[in-house]
Amino acid sequence: MKRTLALRVNGRTVVVPEGAVVAAAVAAAGETRFRRSVTGSPRGPLCGMGVCMECCVTINGVSGSRSCQTLCEEGMEVRTDGPFV
Repeated sequence: MKRTLALRVNGRTVVVPEGAVVAAAVAAAGETRFRRSVTGSPRGPLCGMGVCMECCVTINGVSGSRSCQTLCEEGMEVRTDGPFV
């Protein structure tokens, strides 16, 4: 059986399989808006390979983190919907 990890997305506990990326955990938490553009438009993952920066979130207090390229860790704190530019 695959191991799981628990992390928090916007204060909500989410359990994901070990090896999952943060973008998957954010989606599992039911979030569709990962960040806002400088004009306030909601943004979400686009390329899935770390090039477009649309999936940026705050991870453990570090803003502008690429959620599609960051592996989930036990106890990680993720916050979405910031103006990460």
